[in-house]
Amino acid sequence: MDVRVLGPLQVTIGQAAVMPSAAKPRKVLAMLALHANEMVPVPALFEELWGDAVPRKASTTLQTYILQLRNLIAPALSRDPATAGLDAKDVIATQPGGYLLHVPQPAVDAGEFERLAAVGHRAHERGDFPRAAQLFRDALAYWRGTALADIQLGALLAVECRRLEETRINTLDRRIDADLRMGRHHEIIGELTALVARNRTNEGLSAHLMVALHRCGRRGDAIGVYRGLRASLVADLGLEPSPLLHRLHRHILTADAPLAYDVPPVRELQRAS
Repeated sequence: MDVRVLGPLQVTIGQAAVMPSAAKPRKVLAMLALHANEMVPVPALFEELWGDAVPRKASTTLQTYILQLRNLIAPALSRDPATAGLDAKDVIATQPGGYLLHVPQPAVDAGEFERLAAVGHRAHERGDFPRAAQLFRDALAYWRGTALADIQLGALLAVECRRLEETRINTLDRRIDADLRMGRHHEIIGELTALVARNRTNEGLSAHLMVALHRCGRRGDAIGVYRGLRASLVADLGLEPSPLLHRLHRHILTADAPLAYDVPPVRELQRAS
């Protein structure tokens, strides 16, 4: 079984896709997939499906959705020689208080993304920036778009998707940090320019672009990035750039030598939007 949540939801067994067409069974599958190999409590599924308006026959309806998913899984299992002996109830197992999606490791893209990112962070902390940058690239390659892009998110899935997106942004920030520490400022200006255009109030990404431009001798462009960031922060959030961005701005205005890169990770600079 292959489970992908870092983009549109994809669950496959062998060559067969296991994807219900109705919105609520898809949401149940998304909840189970996002928490693969962990029991998802029935109350959590109720909250995701119906919020505060849980119907009286919610348990029966949820059981119907689980049955629909198992009915999709069963023929896929029978067609794949590797899983022909399994029952659909082995894949979506009923447990006391909830349901569990059994997935062999490492078959979930979110789990592999987070595993590689964690190893990358450890390499970064050791100062092994080439290895860190490669690990971060490998982790980010699992992303195919917005997490669960084709699912109507309820409260719980929305929280999990925001967490994954925050982890993605942090991983991207550290990968860019590693690239800059290896002197790759020329190579990443194009990527950073596009990222800043899509994330107008992200101070960390703007700081990276300012540093890269300054190192390339484009001090005027670096100052322009700061002014654009400040205008966006004031217009969108009613905020001024952080003190760290002010210091970086002043350094670029006054420095004659190439900038020593010491801007902290994005989480220390980014304002919640």
